[in-house]
Amino acid sequence: MTKLALEIPLNLNDIADVNRVEANGNLDEKLRGKLGQFMSSSSVSMLLADMFENVEGEHRLLDAGAGVGSLTAAFVERVKDSATSIESTCFELSSVMAHYLGDTLDQCSNICEESNVQWGQTVIEEDFIQHSVQTLLSEGFTPSYNKAILNPPYLKISAKGEERKALKQVYFETGNLYSAFVGLAIMLLEDGGELVAITPRSFCNGPYFNDFRKLLLDTCSINKIHVFNSRKSAFKADKVLQENVVYHLTKGEVQRDTVIVSSGSCAEDPNPFVYEVPFNKVVSENNPDKFIHIITDDEEQSVATRAGSLPCSLEDLGIQASTGKVVDFRTKENLSSDFVDGSVPLIFPQHLQKCAIEWPIKNAKKPNALLNNDSTANLMVQNGTYVLTRRLTAKEEKRRIVASIYTADIADVEVVGFENKTNYFHALGKPLHDGLAKGLWVFLNSSLVDKYFRQMNGHTQVNATDLRTLRYPTREQLIDMGKAVDFEEFNQEYVDHIIENFL
Repeated sequence: MTKLALEIPLNLNDIADVNRVEANGNLDEKLRGKLGQFMSSSSVSMLLADMFENVEGEHRLLDAGAGVGSLTAAFVERVKDSATSIESTCFELSSVMAHYLGDTLDQCSNICEESNVQWGQTVIEEDFIQHSVQTLLSEGFTPSYNKAILNPPYLKISAKGEERKALKQVYFETGNLYSAFVGLAIMLLEDGGELVAITPRSFCNGPYFNDFRKLLLDTCSINKIHVFNSRKSAFKADKVLQENVVYHLTKGEVQRDTVIVSSGSCAEDPNPFVYEVPFNKVVSENNPDKFIHIITDDEEQSVATRAGSLPCSLEDLGIQASTGKVVDFRTKENLSSDFVDGSVPLIFPQHLQKCAIEWPIKNAKKPNALLNNDSTANLMVQNGTYVLTRRLTAKEEKRRIVASIYTADIADVEVVGFENKTNYFHALGKPLHDGLAKGLWVFLNSSLVDKYFRQMNGHTQVNATDLRTLRYPTREQLIDMGKAVDFEEFNQEYVDHIIENFL
């Protein structure tokens, strides 16, 4: 340290931040991206540390994927005036990180000595998943931590990877490192122990995180959730565009009646908005998949109540939502840039324009047609009326779900193909009733559905599963909504006016 730094004492968060910046400069950025490593700034670390409730007495702290120790440092800074002892266990595989982690922990030890807090530390340079599974399977295992603080790596796990094999040994299935880390940390935590983590919010819905949500909701109380109003605010230096959330859990505690949800422009926001939400609005009893809705104010609670209490499922309506059957690269020899004899329309996301279908598109990047032959017959659906959405929406898109209607008069053909990056609504494999399709189009393009969908979905992907889990108006209401459409081009104000009138 420089002489100036010695004259002006830095707190632990400042020291960890210096180590973080230095470590960042010594790491290969592409490798970090591949490993899903994004380090917490001091402001993010303090936000996590401030969520803990019991700061007195003995702390046995787990920091998995510790990096340079920013989270551990923030925790020590938070509890040093009320703790009697801190036993720190950090997992870190990177030798570069471990070097700076050692320095951060030395500073933690010094601060604890000054504060008369007993300090102990263990650094484990092993894979957290493999090590934890072996620990959980060991004879006579008893949980050893009463605190866990995590900023885990964000990376998908291969279906046949070693991580999946290890997790199956403890009857846990998940597809991302972050949910694996948090899930294992919960298992390693003793009853009454607290866990605080910052992760993407993608675990809140979808089938890939069913096991993780079940573990979290069956064994813990969700007490606090913090959301960032900007996608870029949590990890600005690393250009991360994930929507991140911070959450506080207590293991083995009966779920509290309410959840404290706070939101701010960034981690440094001095005046975050704080809102208390009934737990049954966050996790609806009517949803068998236990999706987690993050509700930040009265308006969002009103949206959740209105949209979540609609009377029908798609099954009730005799409708299904499916992913388009045509995977273009698997049938390259049957693609055609133009609509020619012996071909049928092939609808890509590019053809879904302004809530309508624009087909064909001249000089387009993607084909406009698919040859109709024996090898493609099973990829087609009967020509008729369908409602389509894109599976991926652009970040700048005003709405996540953008629906368009495909009609039989687009081309004089018997069958049509929908590409795999689209979802399509159909009547159990057949075309939809025209009036029902029009009403469904109105409903899906409404601001009500967009706001509700954003509460449960933290990314720009819209899967058929997401569309199946929405609640819908009755068949009669949808048909009446369709009849109320008296405008040619899409108009958001008119669409929302129809929804207000009928719902």
